[in-house]
Amino acid sequence: MMARIRFLHVADLHLDSPFKGISSIPKKRWKEIRESTFQAFQNMINYAVESKPDFILIVGDIYDGENRSLRAQHLFQQGMEALNVENIPVYICHGNHDHLSGNWVRFQLPVNVHVFGEKVETKTLLIREEKVHITGFSYKERHIQEPMHSHFPISNHEEIHIGMLHGSVEGNKEHDVYAPFRKSDLLEKGYHYWALGHIHKRQIIHSEPPIVYPGNTQSRHRNESGIKGFYEVSLLNTQADLQFVPSSAFIYDKLSIDCADIIHANELIIHIETALRNYSEIHGKAILELTLNGMTDETIELLKSSNKEEWHVLIQESLEQANNFLIIKELYIETPIEKSPESTMLLSSLNEWNTSEWKLALKELYQHSRGSRYLQPLDQVFMDDVAKEAESLVLEAIARRGSN
Repeated sequence: MMARIRFLHVADLHLDSPFKGISSIPKKRWKEIRESTFQAFQNMINYAVESKPDFILIVGDIYDGENRSLRAQHLFQQGMEALNVENIPVYICHGNHDHLSGNWVRFQLPVNVHVFGEKVETKTLLIREEKVHITGFSYKERHIQEPMHSHFPISNHEEIHIGMLHGSVEGNKEHDVYAPFRKSDLLEKGYHYWALGHIHKRQIIHSEPPIVYPGNTQSRHRNESGIKGFYEVSLLNTQADLQFVPSSAFIYDKLSIDCADIIHANELIIHIETALRNYSEIHGKAILELTLNGMTDETIELLKSSNKEEWHVLIQESLEQANNFLIIKELYIETPIEKSPESTMLLSSLNEWNTSEWKLALKELYQHSRGSRYLQPLDQVFMDDVAKEAESLVLEAIARRGSN
């Protein structure tokens, strides 16, 4: 019978990520937001020091850029030293963001840290007389199109085998496809666990044996919504138990508040404050897209008495006075406004744009040598969000024209 093996599966730390779309966020919160990837990393270190797993796997993109910042490397090295004090081994593979061809000042990591090279290799450790074989590789350069899983050895079916693979499912349309694989390719290897990285959405591709993306440890823009973290994995024989451990310093999320039958401004503010306070008690710190809906005629008249920007500022000020880390990044007001033929045609045309048309419209912005780094990915989620905001602006313009 195999001994129980317990480890942490972490991926996509993206330390020192620049963050995207924070210009509308109160300046007093900027530092906390920019420090959040480091805080999420420290949360993971603290959890490991307290829970003392047998080892830790970090599956790529530790750093956000190929030229790793001095500060990010120093903080990472300090984290590894803290784990070394507790005799916790760490196995690292570098991904497409922090590939081995970048230029950076070298730090010497402690002896507990094992870094995979550019070729697939297997590292073996002994845990309570049980041999554990961990196979992986680091990206030599940013773009790896080769199916690297083909170089992973087949399990001997007698000892524990774990694969570390920073890559994506072949044909994935939501993310850049690097080191592509099919689920069947990984299952054929006979491993006990596949620790994946690269995709920032937490997902279990297969349960027995587990093929798992833990997602990234900290949301960095609106397309990375929800709680982020890593997995604590317990292996016993052929059984695996996965526990998700949150690490986020804050989350991105969406919240809708029903505002029916409200006719006075103070009543509306108290209603919103109460809903936000309840949200904060459950979810903690967050950057929100807030939607006010369920409007009756009285509420619509109240909201029309001032523009959306003033309501937005007022709500945010009330949050700041309460000293809550709740930031309303976007405010949407859903009102049942009748669309004109012109607006219907305009919005219909916009919604029919394909990816190529969006890229053409935003070409100059995304090709800017400095600014493009701070833009969120031009994916379907982003295009849907822009279309929603455009519809909101068009309908607001119609409402203002109708009231004049």
